[in-house]
Amino acid sequence: MNFTSQLTRHPIPFDVARGEDACVLFPDLAPELRPLIEGTGGCSPYLLGLMGREQAWLSDALTRDPDAVLQEEYARLRQVPYDQIADELRRGKRRVALLAGLADLGGVYALEQVTGALTEFSYLATDLAMKAALAHEIRRKKLPGMTDADLETGCGMVALSMGKMGAGELNYSSDIDLICVFDEDQYAPDDYHDARASLIRATRKMAATLNDLTHEGYVFRTDLRLRPDPSVTPVCLSMEAAERYYEGEGRTWERAAHIKAHPCAGDLAAGARYLKRLTPFIWRKHLDFAAIQDAHDMRLRIRDHKGLGGAFSLPGHNMKLGRGGIREIEFFTQTRQIIAGGRDPDLRSRETVAGLRALTQKGWVPQEASDLFIARYRSHREIEHRLQMINDAQTHSLPNSDEGFARLACFMGESDVEAFKARLTAELLDVHKVAEGFFAPDGSKACDGPDLSENEAEILSRWPGYPALRTSRAQEIFARVRPEILSRMQNAADPTEALTQFDRFLAGLPAGVQLFSLFDANPQLIDLLVDICATAPALAQYLSQNAKVLDAVIGGTFFGTWPGIDALYAEISEALSAVTDYEGQLDLARRLMQEWHFRIGVHHLRGLITATEAGREYADLAEALVRALWPLVVAEFSRKHGVPPGTEQGGGASVIAMGSLGAQGLNARSDLDLLVIYDAKGIDDSAGNAAGKRALATRPYYARLTQSFITALTAPMAEGRLYEVDMRLRPSGRSGPVATSIDAFEAYQREEAWTWEHMALTRARVIAGNGDLGVRIETFRKDLIDGHGMGTQVLQDVADMRARLADAYPPRAGWNLKRGAGGLQDIELLAQLLTLGSHSNARGTDAQIADAGDLLHMGEVDDLRQARNLIWNLRMAERLLTAGALNEDEIGEGGRKFLLSSCESVGIDALKSQVETHKKQVAAIFDRILGIQVP
Repeated sequence: MNFTSQLTRHPIPFDVARGEDACVLFPDLAPELRPLIEGTGGCSPYLLGLMGREQAWLSDALTRDPDAVLQEEYARLRQVPYDQIADELRRGKRRVALLAGLADLGGVYALEQVTGALTEFSYLATDLAMKAALAHEIRRKKLPGMTDADLETGCGMVALSMGKMGAGELNYSSDIDLICVFDEDQYAPDDYHDARASLIRATRKMAATLNDLTHEGYVFRTDLRLRPDPSVTPVCLSMEAAERYYEGEGRTWERAAHIKAHPCAGDLAAGARYLKRLTPFIWRKHLDFAAIQDAHDMRLRIRDHKGLGGAFSLPGHNMKLGRGGIREIEFFTQTRQIIAGGRDPDLRSRETVAGLRALTQKGWVPQEASDLFIARYRSHREIEHRLQMINDAQTHSLPNSDEGFARLACFMGESDVEAFKARLTAELLDVHKVAEGFFAPDGSKACDGPDLSENEAEILSRWPGYPALRTSRAQEIFARVRPEILSRMQNAADPTEALTQFDRFLAGLPAGVQLFSLFDANPQLIDLLVDICATAPALAQYLSQNAKVLDAVIGGTFFGTWPGIDALYAEISEALSAVTDYEGQLDLARRLMQEWHFRIGVHHLRGLITATEAGREYADLAEALVRALWPLVVAEFSRKHGVPPGTEQGGGASVIAMGSLGAQGLNARSDLDLLVIYDAKGIDDSAGNAAGKRALATRPYYARLTQSFITALTAPMAEGRLYEVDMRLRPSGRSGPVATSIDAFEAYQREEAWTWEHMALTRARVIAGNGDLGVRIETFRKDLIDGHGMGTQVLQDVADMRARLADAYPPRAGWNLKRGAGGLQDIELLAQLLTLGSHSNARGTDAQIADAGDLLHMGEVDDLRQARNLIWNLRMAERLLTAGALNEDEIGEGGRKFLLSSCESVGIDALKSQVETHKKQVAAIFDRILGIQVP
């Protein structure tokens, strides 16, 4: 489709006489183009001049598809000899600017097509100018080791487009911001300094080719000052030097600038690798709400520097930097991206509109704010284009005169100048109001807070000495949120108690800026923190050392429904696969565990899930992490020692969950009971994997692989540890090998295992590793249980074990929820024993009891399940509320209310009585099953 047939709108001519004069230059143009040329000629002397210089080319171009015309022009430029490139790029710029301008005015191109065409040309121009400069250095033999064949990849040099150029959003008269770096690994160490000097000269020549004003005009005003420390560094730096700067000295504005960074010329692949290495600098792995203050300060500095403060006035208003202007929309978008983009790669768009849409989709920006900003961004950019089209001026300022506004209104297709001005004023102020509400909320937080008692005032007097408040910036942000924290403390069951726990939380906090910024931007988090301080002091203490888990609360679906084991495993695996180094994967696994673990605890604390649901979710999380980490550990171990013996024959190893993990019911502080069983497919121990780099015999291989896996789960790292692991349920307990062959495992279980080991197998569950081996293990487990029973010897063994446990763990003062007659351990042992007798395939305690109905008297199933439910609820609450044994006097009023709510009891004394009654019932049933006569 040709240009003429695509016209959808025409500007109203401002100066018909001049417009008609313009049309005289093009007597052969189609009649439908006349209004377009009249308007253009009347409103833009610059475009009229371009038409005059490119008459023949334009006459042909307007009869064809504009996209095809542009691509043909780009192809022409690529064939231009390097010694002629400066003039030809200027001619190309005239043509691209002219065609894009007319396509814009005629409604043939939408905003993104206009900015895209200008940006695409800027990439090409920069690349050709760079290669021309490098070719000159190669001809002079100043670039060590490089030939003309290396020009295609820029001789290791790359230009990064920044700002609007990097985002693909160049405006009509934009300058271009470039950072030039080179890959020092492309040059021998002895050639480094000569290469560096040559590439610096090439960069200056490239910039001159683009920037200098000649008889043919200029290509792009070019700015190289966004590079690291531009007052002292050369115009082209080694990648290693740039990375070192950003790692040690990079500032928030530089992080924001790199959101839009894009390799545009030279060695594009090296540029992409360089930007990937900068990912940890640009995108922090935790939510970065402190960036809000940095961005706000930057906005104010720009305003002050440009003299854009004071009362709003439309005449002379800067559409880019002024209130409600383009930069406010960009700052809003980039700051939100900086806050959350480290955790969510989907938010890392270089484009403003696409970035806003992604932020809205992920819940970071309200839909109405996004719609407003996108609409205003488009309309503001259109006005910016018209202002710049008038005289090719790099301006963003609205006219100061009535005549100027009349011309601009005409150029925008507006006939009513005053209505145009009123609408524009309202649009600018709407944007400013929303943006200012984000960067500088109203002063409602600056109240003094509630009146304090003498004891409470004494607590507050300690705060300035805490590590979290050691910097002036932390003090400034905390001063804003402190009144809100204190006010919300008054809603706690016991405000003084809540304040005391918050004091302990604050005292343990190593740093405060990020967390206080998080509270400042998200006051709803203060309610959550107050809830935790008032109810679960142990969780508050955990938070003080792991405050980053609060990121997840803001991250979108924190209060949503539990995803389930398969979806959780998929999410964790996907996140881990995006990290390339092994230690980074282990650290990320710990961060993900902490966030999900915290979420389960909060849901339980707030009554969103029951204790049973919480137990299942803790188990789902542990299983998902084990499933996701096992193949990573195997891959890392295989890299050093070769693949596991038997793998090529279909063998390998499986991870078995035992105990509470096997039964799918963990508490907040559970460790993991695991077994590793392997099948080497007949490869004898001496052969092992002889082809490996550091080959190991079969048994040592799987033993060391298992130790590596345990280390992956238990080792303290920068992000903490995952779980404690207990492998005492393996054959022969502590004295047995940490990994057991399937043949040895089966033989041991048939011939040597104690009754308690068979009882433990009633909860065993394959959760990771080789699938075929997992099927074999499960089949063997079921056959073993099916062939079992509750004979006299079994009952005697269980009675002996129960007696030994009673001797080893005598009753203590307090609730004794786990140990002792009728406690949780007794219930679980009885359920496992009954499973051997009923040949059930159930693993969970409740299900095992339900399946054993034929072995129990009438009513005993309900008695056991009610006892287990009550004691389990208490145990789950205990492990959430405190690191030690449950003591109702130490957990505070909020904790006591949580206990009573969890167990649906009317008071602590009544709850204690219920527990003792149920424990006696359980003990009596167990004694009867074992044939023990109760006096």
